[in-house]
Amino acid sequence: MSEAVLKKPRKVVKKFQARPQHEGEGAVVRRSIGRYELKYFDPFLLLDEFSVTSPAGFPDHPHRGFETVTYMLQGAVKHEDFEGHKGTIKAGDLQWMTAGRGIVHSEMPASEGTQKGLQLWVNLSSKNKMIEPKYQELQSNDIAFISRDGVEVRVIAGESMGARSPVYTRTPTMYLDFTLSPSAHIRQPIDPTWNAFVYILEGEAVVGAESSGPMGPHNVLLLGHGDGLEVWNQSTHPVRFILIGGEPLGEPVAQLGPFVMNTQEEIDQTVDDYRYYINGFEKARHWRSEALIGIDDY
Repeated sequence: MSEAVLKKPRKVVKKFQARPQHEGEGAVVRRSIGRYELKYFDPFLLLDEFSVTSPAGFPDHPHRGFETVTYMLQGAVKHEDFEGHKGTIKAGDLQWMTAGRGIVHSEMPASEGTQKGLQLWVNLSSKNKMIEPKYQELQSNDIAFISRDGVEVRVIAGESMGARSPVYTRTPTMYLDFTLSPSAHIRQPIDPTWNAFVYILEGEAVVGAESSGPMGPHNVLLLGHGDGLEVWNQSTHPVRFILIGGEPLGEPVAQLGPFVMNTQEEIDQTVDDYRYYINGFEKARHWRSEALIGIDDY
């Protein structure tokens, strides 16, 4: 059990199950944040648990004004963008992409079978929305990992059980991947000023209060105020969940699909920038991904 001391553990204040929906080209996602039950959970715009089998995927598409965080659970995805950045994100790997003023990229299956992972969208403050695009990438073996008293944690961002991630978060963020053995219990501190939620991947977790009922896979649990979270595994099987928290920006949000700014005027400008290949989208005029060229040439 974690030795953290919590004065006011957070309780679950809202919960619902993410239902499958179609996105991209033939891909299926379970969207928890970014749908009608929860359009926005400051600073988080979207969380998708995706499942993709070739030839389905997410071909060439733009982003502006936020960060995409891709964390692979199974298989691999090939990423490429109009700046020439390309690579393969394999099971356990992390890509933290700052779209900033503009990125056009593709994300397509890179191996046989079904590829599964999580994609989180983290909003950027008005002062960071138009910064130059950047990447932070970690292979699975480079992600901080701690195992103690039946609790395993992979530290994607932030800190847990004495381990800290090297990822720099422009919008302060924690992202933790926990696995609890049967009878294990965790206490995880969370900044009291941050918003936080749990998403269950496998098994059944008791979250927030030991007397509350267990929650199964694909459930998102929004947490109330407090200085941390307690989770128990009262079942006979392991439970795996992610805990994500972030500092609210407290700014207005104007969104049109993959463009997220502060005002409608900025959205209109972004649409023009993308349409006319200016202000960060210049290279989109003549670029197509190798994956899309392959489809077109087939």
